[in-house]
Amino acid sequence: QVQLVESGGGMAQAGDSLKHSCTISGIIFSISNTGWYRQAPGKQRELVADITSGGNITYLDSVNGRVAISRDNAKRTVYLHMNSLKPEDTAVYYCNTVSLRARNYWGQGTQVTVSS
Repeated sequence: QVQLVESGGGMAQAGDSLKHSCTISGIIFSISNTGWYRQAPGKQRELVADITSGGNITYLDSVNGRVAISRDNAKRTVYLHMNSLKPEDTAVYYCNTVSLRARNYWGQGTQVTVSS
């Protein structure tokens, strides 16, 4: 059974930093692609950042330069560091991984609320 357990997020002021962590079990983590998505109220879920098993990284244009994604294969954990937070970063953030059969798995979601 694949499980993604997220931690982090919370409430912040504009300009603050937050860190998310997601520990994944039930898959071969070292060969699985991982990422972070977010969904703001009334909007579609969007990719914030992803990192492949080979270390290739993609960022959403609006967060590029303020966000860093990383992974620790030994800890089976993917991280998202967010800096210089803006009110428009307010959303529920979801950890994601994709199995070798191209099935998506999601974390429980963590709320980030940024006030100005």
